[in-house]
Amino acid sequence: MTPRRGRLARRLAVVLGLAVAAAACGGGGDDSATRRSDVGFDTAGSSPTIDHPYVSFETVRRAVYEGSEVDEETGEAIPIRVESTPRRETTSVAAVDVTVVAVSDYEDGALVERTDDYYAQDRAGIVYYLGERVDDYEDGEVVGHHGQWLAGEDGHRAGVFMPTRLEVGTEFEQERAEGVAEDRSTVVARGVSVTVPAGTFADCIETEDYDPIDDVTERKFYCAGVGLVREVFPAGGSLDLVELDTA
Repeated sequence: MTPRRGRLARRLAVVLGLAVAAAACGGGGDDSATRRSDVGFDTAGSSPTIDHPYVSFETVRRAVYEGSEVDEETGEAIPIRVESTPRRETTSVAAVDVTVVAVSDYEDGALVERTDDYYAQDRAGIVYYLGERVDDYEDGEVVGHHGQWLAGEDGHRAGVFMPTRLEVGTEFEQERAEGVAEDRSTVVARGVSVTVPAGTFADCIETEDYDPIDDVTERKFYCAGVGLVREVFPAGGSLDLVELDTA
């Protein structure tokens, strides 16, 4: 699943999201007309098959996360739920074949966001994140598309979602959409064991993730053969894997 980037704060930016959406729609065009060199990595031999040990959409069919996130303004803990489902069909972004992961975010039982996230893997096994299409919801209606971006459009580049080198201190940019999404990650621990409602997982890595746009830092835990299992928020609360369907 894609990083959860402060959904509570993003709700305050719905009006801005409408403007972003209008700009995105106006500058889209045909993906096939975008040069592969504009994507930001060597796409020769890249594949929509994602089988990285720590991000395997080939084995994970559905993942459900639950927890709470503290609203920094009110101090209230908001119940949250995220459902992530890799789709079996593929599509293309900037002429690159990608796999699609559908993600639905709920706050206090209400749907607040749906995204289609796009990933590809190069010949070396590095997983790239090529953007997301976003629908923001309020009272069951789409009200914006805040944070939407695609590699190859408006100068945006694919980010490294998960490198093959995962030593402590390894840094990578998961998103490279200037002014829209710029999340960065650093591996801070390896060989971690994590217990969540879905089970206990060994051989995990811990990352520190920084969002320079909102100036927010959080922690995430990825486990071999599973992917993301826990996310810890800076203001309080966490999101834990509660249900996992595998092939």
